[in-house]
Amino acid sequence: MIDSSLSPWARTLSSFISKYGEFKTAAACYALLLVMSLILSCMFYYVAVGTVTLVDVLAVLFFTAVVSPILITVLLNSIRQLEASYSYLDSATKQEKLLNQTLKDNISRLNEEIDERKMAFHAKHRAIEELRREIAERKKTQQELAQQGMLLRSIVDSSPDLFYYRDNNGVFAGCNKMFEQVIGKSSDELIGKSVEEIYPSDYLPEVLRTDKKVSQTHQALTLDVEYPVNGEKRWFEMRKLPFINEKGEYIGLLAFGRDITSRKEAAQALEAAYKDKGKFIATLSHELRTPLNGIVGLTRMLLDTELDKQQRSWCNTVFSSAETLGNIFNDIIDLDKIDREQLDIVADSVNVADFINDVVNFAGLIAEQKGLEFNIKRKGTLDVYASLDPTRLRQVVWNLINNAVKFTQQGHVELECRRENRADGPWLVMRVSDTGQGIPQEQLHRIFDMYYKAPDIKGTNAIGSGIGLAVTKALVTAMKGEINVSSTEGEGSVFVVEIPLKLCIAPAEQSYAVRSLNILLVEDVPLNAEIATNLLEQRGHEVIWAETGEDALSFVYTEDDLDLVLLDMQLPDINGDEVARQIRDDEHFDKLPIVALTANVRSAEEELAGINIQGALAKPINTTKLDKMLGELFDIKQQQNCQPEPIKAVTEKDLSGIRVELLDIETIEDFVGSMGLVIFNRSCELFNKLNPQYQTELADALAEDDREEYKSVAHKLKGAAGSVGLNDVQLHAKKMEHGALEESSEELQQWLDELAVKINEGRDALQLFLQQLED
Repeated sequence: MIDSSLSPWARTLSSFISKYGEFKTAAACYALLLVMSLILSCMFYYVAVGTVTLVDVLAVLFFTAVVSPILITVLLNSIRQLEASYSYLDSATKQEKLLNQTLKDNISRLNEEIDERKMAFHAKHRAIEELRREIAERKKTQQELAQQGMLLRSIVDSSPDLFYYRDNNGVFAGCNKMFEQVIGKSSDELIGKSVEEIYPSDYLPEVLRTDKKVSQTHQALTLDVEYPVNGEKRWFEMRKLPFINEKGEYIGLLAFGRDITSRKEAAQALEAAYKDKGKFIATLSHELRTPLNGIVGLTRMLLDTELDKQQRSWCNTVFSSAETLGNIFNDIIDLDKIDREQLDIVADSVNVADFINDVVNFAGLIAEQKGLEFNIKRKGTLDVYASLDPTRLRQVVWNLINNAVKFTQQGHVELECRRENRADGPWLVMRVSDTGQGIPQEQLHRIFDMYYKAPDIKGTNAIGSGIGLAVTKALVTAMKGEINVSSTEGEGSVFVVEIPLKLCIAPAEQSYAVRSLNILLVEDVPLNAEIATNLLEQRGHEVIWAETGEDALSFVYTEDDLDLVLLDMQLPDINGDEVARQIRDDEHFDKLPIVALTANVRSAEEELAGINIQGALAKPINTTKLDKMLGELFDIKQQQNCQPEPIKAVTEKDLSGIRVELLDIETIEDFVGSMGLVIFNRSCELFNKLNPQYQTELADALAEDDREEYKSVAHKLKGAAGSVGLNDVQLHAKKMEHGALEESSEELQQWLDELAVKINEGRDALQLFLQQLED
């Protein structure tokens, strides 16, 4: 670096040194000095002496050549030192400037820090003041919380309900006085202990199970618990709730309990009363139905004979009254179920058009008996399958039609059925109207009340129980429908029932894929046993047949691998209910499924009340219900059923010339579709083989006046005829069974004579029908 304060020669020399280096600069200076000494010496001698001599000039040049290196070296060193000095001074100047600037910056920052510290000092004072106020407020809040805690603790401890809290490890963290009294330990003994250390071992599994459920689901759980308190069994309604933190994590369990011993005892007493009431109603209904069935059957038979006008009118009245009484029995039973909240709706796939046709046939009959005109109107697409309870819906419509006929003296009764497509889906609307006496407007709001009977045309209460419409409304409500009434006094009434239609496909022939089962079949009728055995073996099961109750018990006690007992309810030695009771008396067979086989499922359920059975199948056995029962009992999946041999669908034109009223077409097609024609024909041959034996045994029993044997054989014949679809023979045998103990010997003999004719007619009709299936 060249400083500006140097002389021009020095700056020039310094520039040369920087540009060409010291050596070249020194050589140039040396040459310059020699040239200058030569010029100056020549000028000196020329001026001074007047002549220039070579010797003198060379002497000067020699002197210059010797002295110049020294001068040049000194000069160059001086310049170098000067540059170093100037460079040092320049660097020092810059550092001084930088130091001054840094000092200024530090002073500025120091001033800022001083200001900030002043502000922080003031803020600290303010924070201290605020902290003092907050501490004061917190102390006040803590005092209030302590007071509230004491109040809350007092409330909790004085509560008649027990309370406790456990953490997520099941360790008790708090409780109230009532819980201490129930457990019999103080809070000091409880807190910090696990459930295993507190509860008796008998209660631990249920406690741990419910705790785990609450912790996993994060849902509250309510359950009734029986627990001993001071040696006395007490009932508590426990409600367990999850304790969740702000992150949604389960951190413990809260439990509240209320002593409900008195309520539980009252409920148990009420349940016992309900059961006694239900048993009484069922028994009364069963006992009354037996003579009532006799009245209906005999009256129907009388109506088929030649009667004069007055006799026929009397018989019609008896028949109608008996049918009405039967409906009242149904209402009484349903009323009991409604009272116990056990009214079940069992939906099935039903063809709506076929269902309406069934109702029309009944309605036309009862209207004709009273001389009324019955009209039917259909609107919309009704030939569809829907998920309905046909029994309950039929009961609803029959009740309304019966009422319409009862309160109509002349004119007509009309049933209008229509399908309506609404926003929430299709609905079935059934409108029952009549031209009867009508209902006063002030009575309409009470028409569905229990035991209410609107006054008749004479102003007195109408005949009847007053429960039919109440039961009807309950049935409609249970089917998620609605029922309404409108009426004009003196002109008639209109009842409208609206039921939601859940459309479905036609029921397909299905079976269940069941593992091979060892089944004990208890059946005293050989034909019924053979058919049931064929049905079961065709599904891959092993069947053991017991003909009596004693044999059945022997098989149960000796066969170790039984999976199922199919138990007939009427056996020649002991009844099915006694067999079931003896099986259940042995704890070893608690898990052995028992299914009743009976002609009357409701009666069987009443007889088996209190005995643990897994279901009942009506005889003759319906294959679909059999498959469904096996599927439900043994938890298997459905699969499409492959029929053993294809059968032809029977149309109305196929039935020309066949007395189909003598046959149970549905049962025949069901068995043929499941077992095939070959096996069904074999069953028919067995019936033909057993038939003479049954008739002989009936004749012998009648000759010996052994009414019980007559009844027993008629029962067997009834079951055998039903198994092969001889419906008329089955009904006749049923009449013989029910009248065996009460009718005269002449009547029993007449029935026996009629039996042979009915069997021959039924076999002929069955043979023709089977031929149609084979074609």
